[in-house]
Amino acid sequence: MSKGSVIILGPAHPLRGGGITTFNHRLARAFIHEGYDCQIYSFSLQYPSFLFPGSSQYTDEPAPEGLTIHSRVNSINPFNWWAVGEELRRRRPDIIVVRYWLPLMGPALGTILRRVRRNKHTRIVAITDNVLPHEKRPGDKLFTRYFLQSCDAFIAMSEKVMNDLRLFEKNKPARKVPHPLYDNFGQPVSPSEARAALREKGLSIGAADKIVLFFGFIRKYKGLDLLLEAMADDRIRAAGIRLLIAGEFYDSEQGYKEQIERLGIGDLLLMQTDFIPDQDVRYYFCAADAVVQPYRNATQSGVTPLSYHYERPMIVTDVGGLPNLVPHERVGLVVRPEPRSIADALLRFFELGSHHFIPHLHIEKEKYSWDKLINTVIELSGLDRL
Repeated sequence: MSKGSVIILGPAHPLRGGGITTFNHRLARAFIHEGYDCQIYSFSLQYPSFLFPGSSQYTDEPAPEGLTIHSRVNSINPFNWWAVGEELRRRRPDIIVVRYWLPLMGPALGTILRRVRRNKHTRIVAITDNVLPHEKRPGDKLFTRYFLQSCDAFIAMSEKVMNDLRLFEKNKPARKVPHPLYDNFGQPVSPSEARAALREKGLSIGAADKIVLFFGFIRKYKGLDLLLEAMADDRIRAAGIRLLIAGEFYDSEQGYKEQIERLGIGDLLLMQTDFIPDQDVRYYFCAADAVVQPYRNATQSGVTPLSYHYERPMIVTDVGGLPNLVPHERVGLVVRPEPRSIADALLRFFELGSHHFIPHLHIEKEKYSWDKLINTVIELSGLDRL
């Protein structure tokens, strides 16, 4: 017998939404595992093509098995928002878990949820990945306020997002829950197997190379340009450190190419800048000695729980929620977001060696469970008291 009905409202297959899509799939499986009837309402149109920075919004990977996904929401059609809201109102789920990561989605999601609330039954819990976006645009605060007013309670995954949330919503219930581990990209493989798999993809990675990884969509706020400047430090070349870049350009690729040529570091880089399919993710993490997140600003990052799952030490910048997720000189190194500090950290990491960090990673990763997130959603919804 089902414990209750849950709808996750946010991106899912066949959208290629990166971390948020992956998160929603894994969250649905967690609810199902705990005995809830859980389905996902996703987008039929998430972004107009002229607003999407990548090569394609859709994946050709097979749909995840065992999940029911309805591609319903058109983010730019108000008539659709009303229709989807009415559909969900009539379904009367006990809980809607809605993802909020971009103010552009505020009008669509806020309108849908206002229709749902008319059933006087469904409780709406928002997982706020971002409240204020990394890249600001006119209307951000207006759209965000409109969305937040349609929710009953909130979950933030970092102190930064919680603080931003309280600028808008001071009274409604909210809890901070760390981003759970991504454990749905396959089990770890040995570094030798991972590097062999990457060589088959055309990357000239040696068995004994010192490799650090930059992973994920390439956007300005993620600071890849700072990391490239750090790689140009003469000490990095002398130490034999190489950088593996795995992720699609969501910024102008040409600017990065010009920077690499200007710095003369092309031979230190291994670049796979297409979209990384889910089944290949583990090879990039397991091939790396450490993962670098040189962000200019951040809330939390899906790269961090991936690093924990594959037990790869991290080098992160002292911005947003990252320092709280990566205890300094235990599971990684925390540095200022500037090239010299990043270069110093790369050298410090290889001076200490991976063996210094692994025991701490084993212990720290136990904090990041899906059960904790599920239990918090249920608590905030009040379903456990019915």
